[in-house]
Amino acid sequence: YVGCYVDNTRRRTLRGVSFFDYKKMTVFRCQDNCAERGYLYAGLEFGAECYCGHKVQASNASESECNMECKGERSNTCGGVNRLSIYRLELAQESARRYGSAIFRGCFRRPDNISIALPVSQLMLNMSVDKCVDFCTEKEYPLSALAGTACRCGFPTTLFTLHEREDEQLCAQKCAGEEFESCGTAEYLLVYQTQVQDNRCMDRRFLPTRAKQLVALASFPGAGNTWARHLIELATGFYTGSYYFDGSLYNKGFKGERDHWRSGRTICIKTHESGQKEIESFDSAILLIRNPYKALMAEFNRKYGGHIGFAAHAHWKGKEWPEFVANYAPWWATHTLDWLRYGKKVLVVHFEDLKRDLFVQLQRMVGLLGITACEDRLLCVEGQKDGNFKRSGLRKLEYDPYTPEMRKMISGYIKMVDTALKLRNLSGVPDDYYPR
Repeated sequence: YVGCYVDNTRRRTLRGVSFFDYKKMTVFRCQDNCAERGYLYAGLEFGAECYCGHKVQASNASESECNMECKGERSNTCGGVNRLSIYRLELAQESARRYGSAIFRGCFRRPDNISIALPVSQLMLNMSVDKCVDFCTEKEYPLSALAGTACRCGFPTTLFTLHEREDEQLCAQKCAGEEFESCGTAEYLLVYQTQVQDNRCMDRRFLPTRAKQLVALASFPGAGNTWARHLIELATGFYTGSYYFDGSLYNKGFKGERDHWRSGRTICIKTHESGQKEIESFDSAILLIRNPYKALMAEFNRKYGGHIGFAAHAHWKGKEWPEFVANYAPWWATHTLDWLRYGKKVLVVHFEDLKRDLFVQLQRMVGLLGITACEDRLLCVEGQKDGNFKRSGLRKLEYDPYTPEMRKMISGYIKMVDTALKLRNLSGVPDDYYPR
């Protein structure tokens, strides 16, 4: 929370998107909507209005002037009359800031061989973000880099990886054509990703010769297995297979879904199995582990709403959710414990690490698959990491569905898995698994 600010209907303090709900507005809902659209700030006004923006363009007001309760939760304040309660949002990198259809990637130092790294350029005396993004889109490049009055276009490559982000203040030179936007400088470039698809990693095929080793991509349901398959297929250029047959995944482009899992034509095989016999039928495995609180909710949504849908409110509030947690939470723990115990050669990957550091984790995974990953291909994957397998964040639950009893039980399972990992000299579970 950053404070109470003056607002003005003629000149808004936060100038991004806005939406109103005079019955059910909550602080969480406003923050979630602004974060999903990639804004840095969310502000609430008049108990029911939500405004998003990249900067706060007004002066502070006294806290006592933000005095209206939120229409959807009486315990919280949602601004006042011409007064905004403003929050600065902690944006995960993947909810990268959007500018129209472009995605903000960050501020970066000018690469050494700039004419090779960003081969197309145009001088723009009346520069703005939109003008540069439109120019690079037209030239069919996925990256648009603003360098003061020069607009440059290119691909992420080893010359310009977008891995070393700089402080945004270094890029904060105003655009000549748009007073509220930054346009970077000759030394520090502001980079946006355009809507142009980077095709360097889109080709996929079956293995040319039958695989000698069967590699499992093992996870508890809801731990991101489908997303990991998408990443592996882009990174390697080969289809992944499955222990099951899921027609909806086949229709979404997972052509290995139809093959028998022992066909040897796929690079690895998705499985949620955790019995000794099933585990021992694989020669090695990538074991994907995810925070159980998130995995359980994701699997519950999948069960009642499909791969990218959501469970209905009645399912969360009815008897289905408590029954689901009672049955699935112990399985979350035994799944990992069994793979650590019976798996022949197991590479543990935490879903959270994969999200945070995709390049390094994907390199590890591809290494286990026995393929030398081409760096440019991995950089291409980073640019289209979401694919079609991400639930939109706009329908998140507005309350925590876990009871204290459920949390106590799940905490016990987390400790069990943490201990098992450490006994094998692996790093334990990420810190954010507990406490909740």
